[in-house]
Amino acid sequence: MRTQLELSNDVATELAGAHDAIIKQLEGHLEAEVYLRGNVVTLEGERGEVETAETVVRELSDLIRQGHEVAPGTIEAITGALERHESPGRILDDVILRHRSLKVAPKTVNQKRYVDAIREHTVTVGIGPAGTGKSFLAVAMAVAALSRREVNRIVLTRPAVEAGERLGFLTGDLMAKVDPYLRPLFDALHDMLDPERVNNYIERGQIEIAPLAYMRGRTLNDSFIILDEAQNTSPEQIKMFLTRLGFGSKMVVTGDVTQVDLPTDQRSGLMVIGDILSAVEGIEFVRFGGEDVVRHKLVQRIVEAYDRYAERPAPELRSARRPG
Repeated sequence: MRTQLELSNDVATELAGAHDAIIKQLEGHLEAEVYLRGNVVTLEGERGEVETAETVVRELSDLIRQGHEVAPGTIEAITGALERHESPGRILDDVILRHRSLKVAPKTVNQKRYVDAIREHTVTVGIGPAGTGKSFLAVAMAVAALSRREVNRIVLTRPAVEAGERLGFLTGDLMAKVDPYLRPLFDALHDMLDPERVNNYIERGQIEIAPLAYMRGRTLNDSFIILDEAQNTSPEQIKMFLTRLGFGSKMVVTGDVTQVDLPTDQRSGLMVIGDILSAVEGIEFVRFGGEDVVRHKLVQRIVEAYDRYAERPAPELRSARRPG
């Protein structure tokens, strides 16, 4: 089967991308052959393949006409949404935050579920591999909530595992001591706010960044609280954190259960939280997979390779299966 779609010149230019990068990426995600000549897209292949490709191209063209930037994750979002019978536009139109040239919006179906869960629930737990946007989207939601005055402050925390949460031997004040552990959260904040504004918020106490040990004994009202790298908490620590919740607050817990840095004899609090709290009203769990990785494409391949390796039998079992 062969189908041709005529596009406007502007849409065709965006669809091609710099050095034909977008159209090449599109070809890699579709079973049908895709050709772009001038402003005409030609699709060739089996009927089902061509019909799917036509739907993707039309969805992508509509988003371009609406002013969406075609980013590396856009095509994955469209194909992933269509596979799950979701509207790609509904996902990509959900702009959480704009700052200068940055526009933060979900890029996958699971990211959209995550963002909706944060809006609708008091506590949201995001579990998944690196690069799935768990921390970045949570920080964006927090900054947006602060800017709309839905909360009075943002509290960002994570366990300082390497220092055993005893930071006194490090030089400098508290911010200098915790900087190596909280740097990823700082980076996300500086992507979304001007540096001067971040500093002003910190000085006024509207943004607080501290290691998990400093949360004990507190009640946090009217706050947006994020616990990052929660896989490195003990069950007791994560319970302590969750019970800091005060009135008018939201909590987001993020982590990757495949990257636990705790001693081998210590159980991760993130691994047990689902068993304990999955039936508690007001708490929502969102689990990400390799398909949600929106960093460099190679990161997604690395995650998939490690997942395949983890599913292989132990070396002693593999050797036992060898013939002879």
